[in-house]
Amino acid sequence: MRKGHSGEERLTGSGLPVEAVYESGPAPEELGAPGSFPFTRGGHPSMYRGRLWTMRQYAGFGTAEDTNRRYKYLLGQGTTGLSVAFDLPTQMGYDSDHPMAEGEVGRVGVAIDSLEDMEVLFHDIPLADVSTSMTINATAAILLAFYVALADERGIPRERLRGTVQNDVLKEYIARGTYIYPVEPSLRLVADVMAFCGSQVPQWNTISISGYHMREAGATAPQELAFTFANGLEYVERAIDAGLDLADFGPRLSFFFAAHNDVLEEVGKFRAGRRLWARLLKERYHAPDKACRLRFHTQTGGSTLTAQQPLNNVVRVTLQALSAVLGGTQSLHTNSFDEALALPSEESALLALRTQQILAHESGVTNTVDPLAGSYFVEALTDAVESQALEYLHRIDELGGAAKAVEFMTEEIHKAAYRFQLEVESGDRTVVGVNSFVEEETDPEIHQPDYLALEVSQKASLRAVKDDRDSDVIHRALAEIRAAAKSERNLLPPMIAAAKLRATLGEISEVLREEWGTYDQG
Repeated sequence: MRKGHSGEERLTGSGLPVEAVYESGPAPEELGAPGSFPFTRGGHPSMYRGRLWTMRQYAGFGTAEDTNRRYKYLLGQGTTGLSVAFDLPTQMGYDSDHPMAEGEVGRVGVAIDSLEDMEVLFHDIPLADVSTSMTINATAAILLAFYVALADERGIPRERLRGTVQNDVLKEYIARGTYIYPVEPSLRLVADVMAFCGSQVPQWNTISISGYHMREAGATAPQELAFTFANGLEYVERAIDAGLDLADFGPRLSFFFAAHNDVLEEVGKFRAGRRLWARLLKERYHAPDKACRLRFHTQTGGSTLTAQQPLNNVVRVTLQALSAVLGGTQSLHTNSFDEALALPSEESALLALRTQQILAHESGVTNTVDPLAGSYFVEALTDAVESQALEYLHRIDELGGAAKAVEFMTEEIHKAAYRFQLEVESGDRTVVGVNSFVEEETDPEIHQPDYLALEVSQKASLRAVKDDRDSDVIHRALAEIRAAAKSERNLLPPMIAAAKLRATLGEISEVLREEWGTYDQG
């Protein structure tokens, strides 16, 4: 029997030997070897034989205290990374006591108003030992400032912090909608985060360029790649313009993709994505190989989950997770089967995590690198997805780049979503339990938090923070942020200083609103 890259002997369930990497003569240029440019076959030579993907569960529940309990539960069950979901007021830069936040506090994630909430959110969680992903965009710099401030107050060196802040505002204009400021100042904030972390928080992934939300809005697999990479190239340009070196920040770029039901197409998409991104950076910027390697997190498709026959979603999530693993993801979140109905129950969240663990430890697909390489169908799909994505990228280039092609990308996604819906309604596309194999169901029992009580509690906590601080000190701290916004100074240092003094997310956001204005979609 042969030894793998890790030196560990691997067998199938029946005891058959498994090669670490299957080769059939010299690898064609478009494939390369695993871990080598253009990374089609995987980002690392040994892939999951050497290290499994990070198993994350996305969670945010009303108050920081509630969410902290869920995090501790998930960590105790084997989760290896935390993913924070924030409520809409937090995403939109409003404190919980703002009139615009009424009725939305804690409903789709955790409410974070100040550093006090961040302290509760990560109470008794060792920040130096966990990887924390924060799905936040317009207010990404502020939430990162809170996180760094918390680490500083705990005496944790910034260079030990590991995680990701999504910080991808372009896709908000294209598909998701939680934007605040106009495009240009928003892109300046993105570059400030990249520059600050490059010197102060070197293990932090400063941006997670997201195709997931565009796919959820209806984009096809080629559109997901093309529009994500168009945005990625825009961020690369802004970072270079800000004086950053691609050789330094390129390896810290990360991406976020969806995994949907067409398993082999999704595998082809992930393989095509690695190859396409590597070629784009090499051809346009002569980037070193280490900066060309596509690193990505995957989440199973929320939009594919059905409220009808919700247990069917267990199968959907399993297939989608399998496609992500076969496609070589570095990090994975599996949705809970009941998410189309309500916040995931503890039981369903555990089952979603167990799905990943069974794939990792029982399925056998982690025994070899790029297990579907050489499949005619998969290789053909890889080529087809890449080819169509390139066509979109050429069109976006003609329009002047992603920042000027927002309307084009939005319209293309709308067309794709409309075609999909017509196919479902006509029966040309089967959705089990929705338009085929339908059965009469009783309304499921849904357990929801008492959101009214939660909002009252959060407002009371915020009031206590505001009452216990020096308003003159806060005024001066916010003035420092305003001065930085007017200049070319990096905004993170004054934001961190203000956070430590208990300035709130809404107050910091309002300073930037006053200086920059807001985005007018019309």
